[in-house]
Amino acid sequence: MGDEHGGTYGFGVGNDGAQGYDGVEWGFGAGAGEVSLDTSKAASFTVSFPSRAQEANGQTSPEELIAAAHSSCYSMQLSGLLGANGTPPERIETSAVVSFGKKGDGFAILGIVLTARASVPGLAAEQFAEIAETAKRICPVSAALTGTEITLDAALA
Repeated sequence: MGDEHGGTYGFGVGNDGAQGYDGVEWGFGAGAGEVSLDTSKAASFTVSFPSRAQEANGQTSPEELIAAAHSSCYSMQLSGLLGANGTPPERIETSAVVSFGKKGDGFAILGIVLTARASVPGLAAEQFAEIAETAKRICPVSAALTGTEITLDAALA
């Protein structure tokens, strides 16, 4: 599937038949490629190392895609835990900032900052903070990023 000059690479995740796929076609000599969201067919994006390490110039990066996955997964996990607590949220807004840079001889994701604000009638701030931390700990994307420092800034709106 792919050779030293580029190729198409598929990725999948699954549990009991639930799978999502995306893929990338990369022209290694050009230093750029195209990533597509194959399951939803929602979009396809140009990615390149310069847009990743310097200026985005309207292109996405693996880190932006990780930020989108992490913030959406965390919001779902937090919403589910709040609902199970009997205090369903009226609204949750979550953002993720993924830091990328030099580490050792290469590059790495240096850390992630999740920021969440939620409107949850009838829930004390202390209890919200506990639930928010639990959501961070058990969120599947957080679990997949074990080894990366994840900082949470969660508060009631």
